[in-house]
Amino acid sequence: MTRDLLHGGSLDHMRKTFPNAVQPWIDLSTGINPWPWPAEAIHGEVINRLPTAEAFDAAQRAMAAAFGAHPTSLLPGPGSELLIRLLPTLIQPQKIAILSRTYSDHKNIWAAQGCDIVETDDPLSYADRTDAVVLCNPNNPDGRSFAPAAVDAARSILAARNGWLIIDEAYADLEPAKSVAPYGGAEGLIILRSMGKFYGLAGLRMGAMIAPPDILDRLAQRLGVWSISGPALKIASDAYRDVVWREEIRKRLRKARARLDTLLSESGLTICGGTDLFAFVDTDDAPAHWSQLAQQGIYVRRFEWTKRHLRIGLPPDETSESRLAAALSLLT
Repeated sequence: MTRDLLHGGSLDHMRKTFPNAVQPWIDLSTGINPWPWPAEAIHGEVINRLPTAEAFDAAQRAMAAAFGAHPTSLLPGPGSELLIRLLPTLIQPQKIAILSRTYSDHKNIWAAQGCDIVETDDPLSYADRTDAVVLCNPNNPDGRSFAPAAVDAARSILAARNGWLIIDEAYADLEPAKSVAPYGGAEGLIILRSMGKFYGLAGLRMGAMIAPPDILDRLAQRLGVWSISGPALKIASDAYRDVVWREEIRKRLRKARARLDTLLSESGLTICGGTDLFAFVDTDDAPAHWSQLAQQGIYVRRFEWTKRHLRIGLPPDETSESRLAAALSLLT
């Protein structure tokens, strides 16, 4: 499997695969906010000194406040991708229901542990017969979402059986009312949050786990004392306290998504899902269209499990929108 099938953002791979593509490349493959929170230059001592407990606590409090979670229910970590991979060291379920289709790392890490995996469109209905249920809310790549009441009802059933509900909320900053972070710390509930998508700071590798105290204690032991850099803690502390930016960027993203939907629909693609950071489209020959767009220097997300769907992120400016429209007009 090539790297672009595993994740978006493999622009180095695309440059090698399509050396004659139109330049410069426009990367619409990741579903990351193209207008990131404006991280200022980091003061020298933040880089030169070891991260302090005060900096960690400040980031923890800021993240918890932004999510509506209690600070003691949350532990910052170096990106949700690593936290996903650490889950099997924290809990040991044997049978797991996972939303189909969703972010592939969830299935991959549990399959590597030899778990019995049920892929289903209705994972919450398996709360009474599996050891764990895993879903993304909103889901990646189709944007499907689950009501907090339904999520908590499933958690209650699982908890009564010593099971676990694992919710990946990487895109929850877009729709905070659908987050179950306010339930953080409840028995049987593990929530993963990411700073990379909504804040547009994927390279910072900053995230958090929200879970009961014993799970957070085990995670803290595995992460060690300095798992997060000083600059990441400082930026997280400042960004998560920036309520004005958060509200303004939500408005900007909604408008940009509407423009993208219009552009894609006028180009003959069928929009069948998405969030305010990406559109999920249906097309009669996704592999061919992905390749044709790549030749025009437009990198979108394809998937190994479908030949009908592509995920397309937000163009960052008018020039990018125009190039995307031109490239779409050439699809055959």
